[in-house]
Amino acid sequence: MINWGLCEVQNKKMLKSMERLIAFAILYQTYSSQPTSANPYVALFINAACDEDAEKYERAFVLQLLASGSSRDSKEFLKQSAANYIKLFDPSVHAFPSREQLLHQYSDKVHPEAHNSILQNESLKNIVPDPDVPRGCDANSPEFDLQPGAQPKLGSGDRDEALIGLLANLSPEGIGHQWIRPQPPRLPIQDGELVWLNPDSNYELVWDHGMCADTSKGAAVRDLIAKALKGPLAPAQQEQLLVGLTNDPKLVYHCGLAPRKLPELVENNPLIAVEVLTKLIYSPEIADYFTVLVNMDMSLHSMEVVNRLTTTVELPKEFVRMYITNCISSCENIKDKYMQNRLVRLVCVFLHSLIRNRIIDVKDLFIEVQAFCIEFSRIREAVCLFRHLKTLE
Repeated sequence: MINWGLCEVQNKKMLKSMERLIAFAILYQTYSSQPTSANPYVALFINAACDEDAEKYERAFVLQLLASGSSRDSKEFLKQSAANYIKLFDPSVHAFPSREQLLHQYSDKVHPEAHNSILQNESLKNIVPDPDVPRGCDANSPEFDLQPGAQPKLGSGDRDEALIGLLANLSPEGIGHQWIRPQPPRLPIQDGELVWLNPDSNYELVWDHGMCADTSKGAAVRDLIAKALKGPLAPAQQEQLLVGLTNDPKLVYHCGLAPRKLPELVENNPLIAVEVLTKLIYSPEIADYFTVLVNMDMSLHSMEVVNRLTTTVELPKEFVRMYITNCISSCENIKDKYMQNRLVRLVCVFLHSLIRNRIIDVKDLFIEVQAFCIEFSRIREAVCLFRHLKTLE
């Protein structure tokens, strides 16, 4: 482990700043119980303290390790964390002596060889054979001599070039062992522990064919919808809006018609409202539009919209039932007799149409509708509706 730590300290790319301080402290503490002269890493500390490419706080830390000795007070700096040491470091209070001064000061403590691994002598020596000497022959032997007319294996120029190439690619320390450090096995996964997933990153690009497409049609539809909310559109404008929605049904999702604005569209342009609701029938927000429609003030236009929707799409039965109940309640609560009679006629015609087209089941609303007809029996349309109900019993 100490040999591994020494290699990591010598290789600056392996450890970060705080980690290097911790590594130096570990190497020092390994021999802290012995005199400083017994520490084989003094030469390493001197080299690190004189390394001008290193951070100043690292050099100062190593100098403090060298000067700490065995005094208890001089080791107080080792009690703080590496991060705190770097944070509180003040370079102005530290002096950095030269290598010669440190070597002279610690000359009796520097080992000839700072670190001697028991495996270092097992490395292969760099022995470069002479290209002119055959294998197995001693060049210094008097019996060895080239035969007359024999040519050396390599020319002098080739030999020099080969030797230079070999020496340039060999280390003076020899060819050491390659110590393989296998990756440690993963611990077994405990119950309830999250499992790290490595999803497949082979994504397939999908081209957006709508990119850079002409958006003028969408802008025109939005402008016409905005005008339709404020007042009736001219026949040409209605035709333009209906054609735009028919050619591109997806424009209805971007036309700017929120559910709360639906009553304005119903009252000013009921045909446009029918077209928009028909295309929104499969939208996740269609329930919000139906809620607004069933709770708005009942009028000829709202009944026209609902009546047209019943013949175009399949409406939820609960929505139709609630709308009929709202119509009956509106007729009963109105105070103006003229407006009440007019509204009752509209509701009777509307109910008769729903019954004739089998949009509603009379059995579900028979008692409620019959009571409505009896209450307004003075109106001819209510009497006709009541007679029609009797034929269905």
